[in-house]
Amino acid sequence: MNDEIIRNKKLFLLDMDGTIYLEDELIDGASEFIDKLIAKNINYVFLTNNSSKSAREYLVKLEKLGIPATIDNIFTAGMATALYLRNIKEGARIFVMGTQALKNEFREYAFDVVETGDDDIDYVVAGYDTELTYEKLKIATLYLASGVPFIATNPDLVYPMSKTRFLPDCGSMCQMLEIATGKKPKYIGKPRREMVDVIAKRMNIELSDIAMVGDRLYTDIALGINAGITSICLLSGETRREELPTSEIKPDFVFESIAELIPIMN
Repeated sequence: MNDEIIRNKKLFLLDMDGTIYLEDELIDGASEFIDKLIAKNINYVFLTNNSSKSAREYLVKLEKLGIPATIDNIFTAGMATALYLRNIKEGARIFVMGTQALKNEFREYAFDVVETGDDDIDYVVAGYDTELTYEKLKIATLYLASGVPFIATNPDLVYPMSKTRFLPDCGSMCQMLEIATGKKPKYIGKPRREMVDVIAKRMNIELSDIAMVGDRLYTDIALGINAGITSICLLSGETRREELPTSEIKPDFVFESIAELIPIMN
């Protein structure tokens, strides 16, 4: 019966880091699982909180890894943040503590992205900044201290690497700004259910026909719970099995990796 619940889904929302790959290596079974979805004409969207890359950069990475995808198969926290802010104020002036790719993505959504601390701005936006400098932290801190609203693309504390190693992610970087200013950001991206609602509406798919597959309890699985969709936790990234009994966030299903989903889809 549990297998049938998964097998009958019409759309799989797939986290990438820690779910499909670790750094530049595919996780065993990832390619085969995508092939299975394609063969069964089941939709899939890569839903990532990693705002360090643009959707186009993810397309290039997936292509190099041999994973079939188009721009319609990718929805990032950076894209979700841009849509959120555009609904509030089109063309807003923003300072982005993020990568050049994230800045360019906001420019594609017609935002005025400033590079220094000398301008009047509407928002400070923090992302997973793999190009972080102390100067960026300084500029963001001074803006926040002056009362500029604080937005962040995602709450992830760490970015998973191979061999159970981790790097600081957006949430950790935002904690530095919180400590310096006392200001907490409004986080966009997973686990906010809006990411699911946008995709479900765009693809005309009922929530009951969607599953979220990911490796983080507080983002991927919490998103599934918040959106009212099936949640599948994989232990190939951040979450460890020993965390599950004491966690308040309970996934519907738990598997060691995406490879264990392949026989279920037969």
